[in-house]
Amino acid sequence: MTSPSPNLSVGRTIRRYRQQKGDRPVASVAGLCGITPRYLHMIEEGKKVPSLDVLDRIAAVLGVPLAALLAGEPIDHPSTPVSAAPAVARALLGSTREPGPGVMDAVRLRERVERAWHSWQTSKDRFTQAADHLPGLITDVDDAVRRHRHGNDPRARREVLRVAADLYGLLRSYCRRVGRLDLALVVADRAMQAAEEADDPVRRAAASWNLGHVLLAHNEPDAVEEAKEIALQAVAHLHTLPASTASQAVEGALELVAVVSDARRCNWPQARRRLEQRALPLARTAGEGNIQWTVFGPTNVTLHAMSIEMLAGPSRERQFTFGLEVARCYHLRRDDAAVLVHLLSLEDLAPEDLSRSPAARTMVQDLQLRVRPAFRRKVDDLATRLQLA
Repeated sequence: MTSPSPNLSVGRTIRRYRQQKGDRPVASVAGLCGITPRYLHMIEEGKKVPSLDVLDRIAAVLGVPLAALLAGEPIDHPSTPVSAAPAVARALLGSTREPGPGVMDAVRLRERVERAWHSWQTSKDRFTQAADHLPGLITDVDDAVRRHRHGNDPRARREVLRVAADLYGLLRSYCRRVGRLDLALVVADRAMQAAEEADDPVRRAAASWNLGHVLLAHNEPDAVEEAKEIALQAVAHLHTLPASTASQAVEGALELVAVVSDARRCNWPQARRRLEQRALPLARTAGEGNIQWTVFGPTNVTLHAMSIEMLAGPSRERQFTFGLEVARCYHLRRDDAAVLVHLLSLEDLAPEDLSRSPAARTMVQDLQLRVRPAFRRKVDDLATRLQLA
């Protein structure tokens, strides 16, 4: 008797959690994940294998850890909320604690915002930390902006507005990641307003980059096209200013928004040209960096180039090679759930390549040594199919 397809097992697990979470409609879950209802239905039926990115989004929307979707039975793990932490949402909407009697200076606020950004980009429990620290930070920054807006110190006012623009940029990323695109749009607009009031051209361009990413997340043709328009308008404005490393890095990040927009609309030649003729030269000039937390640089451009080639429909061999490299990256980070997802996807794509790949076989053997009980059976089944057991 043959064992059930691993793809079908993952799909059934997704369906079970979807039904357990209030029997949420396929269309609702798919919409929040940025995929079509038909695609989600095919995943649940085992007819399609979701990428790691899609699987991660499904897990977030269903409020379960990624590992839970790989397990054959429910696992004991704290759930991940679908939406922003209630305290964060209340703070953004102005329904939170009253600010203190004094106003916090821009230097201290800047330090707190930079710590929050660092945590968001590096911490393994970044959502928990964000939920703890963001509400108070939002309140303090908004209070400082209100008090300085009509004050007599233009320099202090400008610095506080810059801090606010940076905080709203972080909030855009947070809100998008937790599925609150409505709030992401709100904070992207606030970032733009703060940067304009601060008369800071680079931050204004970075705010356009933030807004572009919110529009790209909607996955609607009009929104995707508008993201490109906003990005290129910001690029044109940057060209009126003296060039600097900061302006070139943000310009490059904006060009990547346009590249993604072209790729989403299947305009592959234009996406490649813009990547090679605009984004890559800017990346070489600016170098690796994280200006305005865009993480723009040669590595980022290379990742976008690889993504475009994958989306454009490369050969099966190139797909396998790319997927194996991604799996190895997650293996080095000891992200076992992600490794397993990619290996199962590669098995579906090219089972004979997987069985003959020394790197893949080594990864499976390592998973057997350290895998969590929740999805040990899936690893053991894969090892058996690869004749490692």
